[in-house]
Amino acid sequence: MDWILTEIDGKIASVAADYGQFARIAAEVAKLPAKSIGSVSTRKISTDELLKLDRTVGRKDILLFGSNFQKKVWNALFDLSHGQQPRLYSYTEFAERLGMPSSVRQVAHAVAINPIVYILPCHLIVPKETMDRAREIYASAAKTLFKGSDIYLLDTIDVGEYAYGPALKRSFIKHQLDAARD
Repeated sequence: MDWILTEIDGKIASVAADYGQFARIAAEVAKLPAKSIGSVSTRKISTDELLKLDRTVGRKDILLFGSNFQKKVWNALFDLSHGQQPRLYSYTEFAERLGMPSSVRQVAHAVAINPIVYILPCHLIVPKETMDRAREIYASAAKTLFKGSDIYLLDTIDVGEYAYGPALKRSFIKHQLDAARD
């Protein structure tokens, strides 16, 4: 799959499968004084290139356009896989992590409109029912040879909605959790 990477002055502003995010970013850039932006570029990258890019990107390498609330959510997403061991969170757990337990729907919306695929790992946020089911399976699997280490691969577990489909979400989850183990 090819991804459209949009950079502003060398900082990643969006990664998406189409130019929709680029159009949104361009509208935000248009509101800024012309002198404040040196360059805007887009290029296609492969999924492999995206996964490699994720390993080298720091917070200073991204540029977020959104409300203060959205930026708070997106920065927290970035923290899930950069500088700590990534794991799955339910939307409820993630909202609690942000200190906003009564804002689960708003957090979920910000997660859903994440402008930077994979680098801001919205794929690590799953429905509460998924986490409940996963805990049940882990408890049973702990008594087996495999100990439940590949539970995220089970097709019987609904990983939730994803703009690019559940198969890609499951693949991203697998890659991110496996990479963290290495």
